[in-house]
Amino acid sequence: MLYTGNQLAAARALAGIDQVTLAKAAEVSATTIRNLESNGPGPLSGRADTVRRIQIALERLGIEFLDHGQPGVRLRKGPIGDPATSISVDKLTAENDE
Repeated sequence: MLYTGNQLAAARALAGIDQVTLAKAAEVSATTIRNLESNGPGPLSGRADTVRRIQIALERLGIEFLDHGQPGVRLRKGPIGDPATSISVDKLTAENDE
């Protein structure tokens, strides 16, 4: 589960995307991403449905959210390009444009 601003920033960095790209993929504003990340180690203060859309967008890019006593992220295991394990940024943003 996506809990903190630092976790969001780390997930975005692992996915290799900027705030604008994530915002487009999650159908939120880049300001929303920036504001959520500014919470740092604190809990996210956004609306639950907004945070969920962001989490889903990152999961579709191969990010797994961890909570083994402390929020974390990692890249999902599996072959690159395997539709069961990840989706490209271009494909994700194109789907949102349809």
